[in-house]
Amino acid sequence: MSASIVPTTEKIDTATFGTGCFWCTEALFEQLNGVLKVTSGYSGGHVANPSYKAVCEGTTGHAECVQVQYEPNKISYDELLEVFWQVHDPTTLNRQGADVGTQYRSVVFFHNAEQKQKAEHYKAELEKSGAFPKPIVTEIAAFAKFYPAEDYHQEYYANNKNTNPYCAVVIRPKMEKFQKAFANKLKTF
Repeated sequence: MSASIVPTTEKIDTATFGTGCFWCTEALFEQLNGVLKVTSGYSGGHVANPSYKAVCEGTTGHAECVQVQYEPNKISYDELLEVFWQVHDPTTLNRQGADVGTQYRSVVFFHNAEQKQKAEHYKAELEKSGAFPKPIVTEIAAFAKFYPAEDYHQEYYANNKNTNPYCAVVIRPKMEKFQKAFANKLKTF
């Protein structure tokens, strides 16, 4: 009798986070073991198919976000939340560094009740612990629609790290800090 090999299908889940500029966030989440794809885009607004220009004007209600497709057997939603809370300042309303406007708000768009519960719990625990010197203003909202950003925004850091000063001045230092803090969660190449 021969053993038959049963093909397995790995489960893939989706998380959507807004942490300010999606160029930075995309570059960080892409490095995590278990993350299959990170797409920069817009969520949480009231205009269909918004453009980058319209989102930057602050008239569409969208936040710059990343949509993360991941394998929960390799990285959990809890671990993604841990990264989310550490890679930006969740205490600044509609602002991350020099980027100002509702499009740069801190937000978790939950895809199901479990994600909502985990995001709310993590936020409450951080508040209680005093991890941040100011109150956390992160919005936790139901996911409705995600619009991928224009092609030139995808893989922005990878495609522009040697030509755009923003990559060297803003993204690279975040990347170095991130790689030290999450060394045990990074992909090995």
